[in-house]
Amino acid sequence: MFILGFPLLLIPFVIYNIVAFIFRLPGDNWTAPVTTVRMISGQDWVVTWEDALIALSILLLAVEIIKSTRVGMRAIVDHMLAMVLFIAMLVEFLLVDRAATSTFFLMMIITLVDVLVGFTVSVRSSQRQVEVETERAA
Repeated sequence: MFILGFPLLLIPFVIYNIVAFIFRLPGDNWTAPVTTVRMISGQDWVVTWEDALIALSILLLAVEIIKSTRVGMRAIVDHMLAMVLFIAMLVEFLLVDRAATSTFFLMMIITLVDVLVGFTVSVRSSQRQVEVETERAA
């Protein structure tokens, strides 16, 4: 149950920061190829680290959208943490030179979508809740 109150999009954010700030390799870390897949058409598809990180972010966004359908205090805390994560990413994107990349920008937009969808789904689902009271026999 612990994972439910944790914004999963924090994982790619942390991975990006570890690679960008701790593993300061010469050249661009993100455009290095991870693997090459030979397509049926004969074309080679080169998968880079940035492609893999964006794909991970999109998969985690799908899980976050499913999590946003919950109702309760934990869901509210999860939405607030997602908003804090988005604000932190926005500040880092604007102020830190190593975060001013297309990869980081796309991750930030994915986090924004998580925040918007989370609040929208929560508001819509809370409008449809109907409480039924039963009368007790005296």
